[in-house]
Amino acid sequence: MAKIDEKNCPSLEESSPLLEKEVADDAKKPSQVTDAAAAPPPAANGPVLVPVSGGFRWTADGLPLAHGSVMGEPMERNQWNSSLFACLGRNDEFCSSDLEVCLLGSVAPCVLYGTNVERLGSTTGTFATHCLSYAGLYLIGNAFYGLNCIAPMFSFLSRTGIRRKFNLEGSCEALHRSCGCCGSCVEDEVQRERCESGCDMLTHVLCHPCALCQEGRELRRRLPHPGFNAHPVLVMIPPGEQSMARGA
Repeated sequence: MAKIDEKNCPSLEESSPLLEKEVADDAKKPSQVTDAAAAPPPAANGPVLVPVSGGFRWTADGLPLAHGSVMGEPMERNQWNSSLFACLGRNDEFCSSDLEVCLLGSVAPCVLYGTNVERLGSTTGTFATHCLSYAGLYLIGNAFYGLNCIAPMFSFLSRTGIRRKFNLEGSCEALHRSCGCCGSCVEDEVQRERCESGCDMLTHVLCHPCALCQEGRELRRRLPHPGFNAHPVLVMIPPGEQSMARGA
């Protein structure tokens, strides 16, 4: 067989009829320089746009938030299901539970406080710890001062936990909504939380039984008892004895 002269014969790529077509196609393609590439890159820590319902909005960390809200904007607070002085509760499907809460708050506040903390933590076994600790503080206050004045100084933390867990309106926000006062406290998030925690403590000190009952009614409407959250058990029943009958 004759050898092919590489100098005189063009290579396969140069002699391929598809090469000229590819070069022509590349020349016809427009430049794919977009406005996004031409624009300067965003800052490393700067906000980014996130698509939400109704368009794009700025967020602090570039992460989408629920309800299409903007990070940094105050979220609307939820209202308590019952007022502080609604001792008998509301006339709804929880009316019997409200009467039980009112009775416990009047006769055995340690029991009501223990059940409130147990529901709030959603863990079983914490009732006895908080109930006994509250009872000890209750006895010390009545022994030295003749009234229950020590236990409310520690039990107000449950009210703060309920307010934060369900995003409930605090006393400062309620005053600002009703009469327009406490405006400077409401605008600053940190200062508002400090004022709300102080108001929670004052509510427990001044209206302790009413505060416990309001928290009990709120928790029973929003959270089931942790003892009712048991996982279902699947029981396997073996089949009965089977026999083959012969045809007549």
